[in-house]
Amino acid sequence: MSLQVNNKSITYIQDETVSDLLKRMNFTFPLVVVKINKTLIPRDSYKTTIIPKDAAIQIIHMISGG
Repeated sequence: MSLQVNNKSITYIQDETVSDLLKRMNFTFPLVVVKINKTLIPRDSYKTTIIPKDAAIQIIHMISGG
């Protein structure tokens, strides 16, 4: 089984949370937005939200500048 993360296929891991996925994919930026199947996941739910099978995930880096 696989997941789609930013239109890239990766291996599905059962009971993986959003936080686990971010760590596995080396997303270390402090400001990211995560959507699972087009639903925005609140930042305070990253550690408890389990990623479902065959999910389509979008991870967006928020970048500020001046």
